[in-house]
This record gives sequence, C-alpha cells and structure tokens, in this order.
Amino acid sequence: MKKLVFTAMLLALVVVVPLPTMAQVGISVNIGLPPPIEFAAPPDVIVIPDAPSVYVVPGIEADLFFWNGWWWRPWEGRWYRSRYYNRGWGYYNNVPRFYFDVDPGWRGYYRDRNWYGSQWNYEPIPYRRLQQNWKGWHSNRYWERQKAWGVQDYQPRPQQQRQELRKQREQQYQQRPEVQRYQQQRQQQPKPPHVQPPHGQPPRQPQAQPPHGQPQRPPQVQPPHGQPQEPPQAQPPHGPPPR
Repeated sequence: MKKLVFTAMLLALVVVVPLPTMAQVGISVNIGLPPPIEFAAPPDVIVIPDAPSVYVVPGIEADLFFWNGWWWRPWEGRWYRSRYYNRGWGYYNNVPRFYFDVDPGWRGYYRDRNWYGSQWNYEPIPYRRLQQNWKGWHSNRYWERQKAWGVQDYQPRPQQQRQELRKQREQQYQQRPEVQRYQQQRQQQPKPPHVQPPHGQPPRQPQAQPPHGQPQRPPQVQPPHGQPQEPPQAQPPHGPPPR
C-alpha cells in the first residue's frame, strides 16, 4: 500500500512540475570560496617591477595581489577579488589582465634581492600608505619613473619583448593542472535549454512605428469585391464661405 501511495505522489510531481523547470536542475554549479588567509595586522606589500601598478604581499604561500583598487587571488584555477584583503571574496569569471605582466619568478627574486642580475632594493609599503596613495602613484607612474621599481641601474624592456613575455606566460598559465581541471569542469557544464516557439507559429515581427511626432494613420478599409470605391469628398476651399 505504501509503495502505491509513493508511486502516485511521484507521478503527480512529474505532472505538476513543468519540464523547463526540471531541465534547469543541475545547471547551476556551486563555486566555492578560497580559504581565508589569517593576518595579525594589515599586510605590507611590495611593487613588482615591469608590472604597472601591481602590488603583492610577500612572505606568504598564497598569491595575494593588489591592483586597481581590488585585492586579487587565484585558487584552484579560478580567480577571486575583494575590496578587503581578508574577506568578502567574490568569483571573477576571467583572468585579470595585469596577471600576465607579473614575472612568475618574483618570489625567488624577492628572496635574493636581485632582479635579473641587478640589485633589487624593494620597499615595503604599509597598508595605510597603499590605500592613501595608490591612485596618485598610478596616475604619475611613480614607481616606474621616480623609483625605477627599486632596481639598481634599471633598464626597461622594449614593448615587443614585453608582449612576447605576456604570450609565453599566458600559455604557461593555461598548462597548469589546476587551470586545466577548471576548464574541463566549465566545458562539462550542461547548457540551459533553448525555448522554441510552438510548432507552425512564425516568430512575431516587430511592428513599424511612425516617426516621432507624426500621428499614426488609421488602417485603410477596402470595399467589398466588385463594389466601386467611393471617391474622396471634396474639401471646401480655405477661406470664408461665399455670400
């Protein structure tokens, strides 16, 4: 008896729930948030050479960047950003464009205080100073023009070489295992169903609207077949009627 009641309830659910609603089940994929990074105090940052207005928190295992007023961090092939360095992370559906300007070996250069054979006298920037000055530093290119990124005898790379480096770093990024796993997950996500109009019903065409300010003409009524059309009535001439 219980099996019959359960079967009847299941059939009723199938009939009541619309098919498009059932088709949407499983389409949305839950995207987890990255684990929090604990800080005893707001972190200091350093500016990365050859990466305009890109700051990074050194001395931690996770990559935590500051750029364009946002804090950025990658996790499991995805990117997240927040207005805060330790909370409020939201999923960002792309790779931020600053990232391929960042040299992948910056941690080793930071540890050795050496940037491609030149002494790197990087300057720790306190959190409060960063928040107060990053816009002005970005506008006048402070770290590049006045500080030379802290690199002794700094020589900027030619533009063509920088573009080639960006392409190489992008290819290397796409080959990372966590990035490839995430791309496969995105490709395997089912697409939402496309709603088709009823069979035999043509799509509705938009009705042409008269120009703005011009009154719309009423539809013209055709006389019955075989019946002559009445000529238009003559309008009296403009002016006062004859005496």
